[in-house]
Amino acid sequence: MGKPTGFKEFDRKTPSYQPAAERVRHYHEFTLPLEADELTRQGARCMDCGVPFCHQACPVSNMMPDWNDLVYRGRWQEALAVLHSTNNFPEFTGRICPAPCEAACTLNLTDQPVTIKNIELSIVERGWAEGWIVPEIAQHRTGKKVAVVGAGPAGLAAAQQLARAGHDVVLFEKNAKVGGLLRYGIPDFKLDKGVIDRRAAQMQAEGVEIRANTLVGRDISAEDLVAGFDAVLLTGGSEQPRDLPVPGRELNGVHFAMEFLAQQNRRNGGEPVGVADILAKGKKVVVIGGGDTGADCVGTSNRQGAASVTQIEIMARPPEKEDKLVTWPNWPYKLRTSSSHDEGCDRRWSVGTVRFTGENGRLTGLDCTEVDAKFQPIPGTEFHLEADLVLLAMGFVHPVHAGLIDGLGIAKDKRGNVQADTEGYQTSNPKVFAAGDMRRGQSLVVWAIREGRQAARAVDGWLMGSSALPRV
Repeated sequence: MGKPTGFKEFDRKTPSYQPAAERVRHYHEFTLPLEADELTRQGARCMDCGVPFCHQACPVSNMMPDWNDLVYRGRWQEALAVLHSTNNFPEFTGRICPAPCEAACTLNLTDQPVTIKNIELSIVERGWAEGWIVPEIAQHRTGKKVAVVGAGPAGLAAAQQLARAGHDVVLFEKNAKVGGLLRYGIPDFKLDKGVIDRRAAQMQAEGVEIRANTLVGRDISAEDLVAGFDAVLLTGGSEQPRDLPVPGRELNGVHFAMEFLAQQNRRNGGEPVGVADILAKGKKVVVIGGGDTGADCVGTSNRQGAASVTQIEIMARPPEKEDKLVTWPNWPYKLRTSSSHDEGCDRRWSVGTVRFTGENGRLTGLDCTEVDAKFQPIPGTEFHLEADLVLLAMGFVHPVHAGLIDGLGIAKDKRGNVQADTEGYQTSNPKVFAAGDMRRGQSLVVWAIREGRQAARAVDGWLMGSSALPRV
C-alpha cells in the first residue's frame, strides 16, 4: 500500500490552524490545508501491514489503504470512487470524525499514524472542485414510497441510498434546513453549512423530496404518515438532553448546551432565533461536561466575547498518554485538547455541582465539590465558581418521545431508545424502521451514516424482497 518504505521516509504532517487570536474573531473554518504534493507523501506513508486495523475501527468500513495508495499514485478520481463506496458524506467525517481509524493505525504504535482523516477530506474536496461529484440518478423506478423522518446524517444517508435504489423518497425535517445536529449543533467554525447544502442539492437532483419545517406528530400525524407510505424510517436522533436536577436549576442563566449552540448557528445562517438570546458576551461562563459538545460551547463562548470560560467535568482527568500495549488498536482513553480549548479555557476534572446560586432569580454562581472515583463528594474540597451563564453539556439520554414515537406506539428499549436490531432495523411496527441515534443512542456522525446506509438496505430488501444496496 502506498510506497513500501514511505512510512520510514516521510514524517506525519497535519494541517495547521489560523492563530487563535485571529480565528476567535469569526465563525468560519480555520484549518489551513496541506499542499497536494504533501498529501501525496502522506498517502505514501500507509504501510502494507497485512491486517489493516483501520478497517476494524471505522464504523463505515472505509477502505483506507486503497485510497491512500491511489492518492500516492495521483489517481484522485479513483480514490474518490473508493471513498464514496462506503461513505456517502466523507466531507462530514473528514471534518468532525474523531478518527478511530488513526488510533488503530499500526503506525500509531509510535505516535505517527497515517493522516487518514485529512486525506479523506482532501479527496472529497478535490472531487467537488473538479466536478467529479454529480447526481447519481436511478435508472429504474420501483413505484414504492418511503418516508424518512429526520434529516441528520443517518436520515441523509438513508434517503440518498433509497433514492438511488429507485424509490420515491420524502425526507421530513422539523427545522428550516436539513442537517440535524450537523447544522444546528456543530459550530460553523468546525463545519461550514455550505458543505451540507451542496449535498442536499445533489440529493434533490437524485429525486429526494425535502419537506422542511415539518414536524411529524404535529404538522402530520404519525398515523397518516404510516398510511401514506410503503415504509417509514425514523432517524430523528437522540435529542432529550441530560439535565442536572440540583437546587437552583430554575435560575435564569442555566441553559442546555444545544439551546446555546443552535442559536448561534441560526444567527450565522440568517435564521430567526425565535426565543430570548443566550449570549456569552462579557459573562463568566461555566460549561458543565467535558466532551465535544462542551468544547463547542467553549469555542462559541470565546467568539461571543466571554469574560472567562471554565469547563468542569465529573470524570477524573485522563492520562496524558495511553499505554498502547494495553489499548491499541482500540480507542484509547486519554486527555484530548481541542482547538477550542487552545483559544482560552480553564479546565477542571473530578468536579461535581452541588447547587446553583443566584439573586433575584438570576444566576450568580455555583457551589461545587471535588469527587472521588465513585463520584462521591470529598469532604473539605467544596468551592464556589462565579458564573453569569452555565451551559449543560452532559450528553443526551434518549430521543424525544412526545409526538412521533408515542404517537406510533412503538416499543422502546430499557434506555428509552426506539427498539430495533442492526440486521432488519425494524421496529415493533413492521412497516416502521429506525436507525442512527434514535435507535442506538447518542453516538458519532460516522455511526449515524453507517446505520442510515444499513437501514436503507433493510428497507429496500423488505420492500422488494432483496436489495443490491451495500451492507457496508
